[in-house]
Amino acid sequence: MTPPLFRSGDVLRLSRAASVQFVRPITVRVIRVLTDWHTYDGWVWIDAYVLDAAGDAVSRRTLFLQPAGAGHLKAPVRTPAARRPVPRKVSTS
Repeated sequence: MTPPLFRSGDVLRLSRAASVQFVRPITVRVIRVLTDWHTYDGWVWIDAYVLDAAGDAVSRRTLFLQPAGAGHLKAPVRTPAARRPVPRKVSTS
């Protein structure tokens, strides 16, 4: 049995090389590979989140593609937003 080409968390750039459905390239984060779905040799089904320019997930899609045409990207480094202090109630009595 061959190991899966993609793993959960992989960030991919999908263009026409992966499938004709990607007229405009998209960036996705793999949720899982759907190994139990039947497909043509050399193709795969994946569940993935479509990412915007900031690396935020904007939609969830199930995609049919050729892994050979998918480009692996380095996952964007996410920095947490700065926390604002919580104002304290001042007692007036």
